[in-house]
Amino acid sequence: MSDSEDDDVPRLSSHALAALQEFYSEQKQQSDPGGDDKYNIGIIEENWQLSQFWYSQETALRLAKEAIAAAGDCGRIACVSAPSVYQKLRELHREDFSIYIFEYDKRFAIYGEEFIFYDYNNPLDLPEKIAAHSFDIVIADPPYLSEECLRKTSETIKYLTQGKILLCTAQVESSLCEPSLQI
Repeated sequence: MSDSEDDDVPRLSSHALAALQEFYSEQKQQSDPGGDDKYNIGIIEENWQLSQFWYSQETALRLAKEAIAAAGDCGRIACVSAPSVYQKLRELHREDFSIYIFEYDKRFAIYGEEFIFYDYNNPLDLPEKIAAHSFDIVIADPPYLSEECLRKTSETIKYLTQGKILLCTAQVESSLCEPSLQI
């Protein structure tokens, strides 16, 4: 190459190159969490194609704290189609309560026994290890704004809960909530 051809090759400044390397490092860390930290969070990101619309960090934290308070000591919390709250609960995890994620997104299988594959179309197709009325609180966010989805998700909620429910949905669905969740 001659000097004139070498001048036409685009080059990144040292600052831009450092920023790019930091970006690649963060991406690698998210896709390969590594280590034995069983409470590692933020690995999985929102997937709109799976009708996942995650809460802001502030909202997820508020909902997680409400769930913890409602579950009490040694409580069991079920997150039904509420992945951002589940991840926030993992961040806050203490040994005095247990959490489960009921989710269609199989990426959550990385969390082992805490992951329960869940398809709202089959609301009671749950593993035998999940006993009826075995959760102190169920936090749920039905993935679709439809009466059918809310009705089927409600079947799951009623099966799981001992009575405490934190249901998050759009205002247009609120008129359908009370009758469908009567226990």
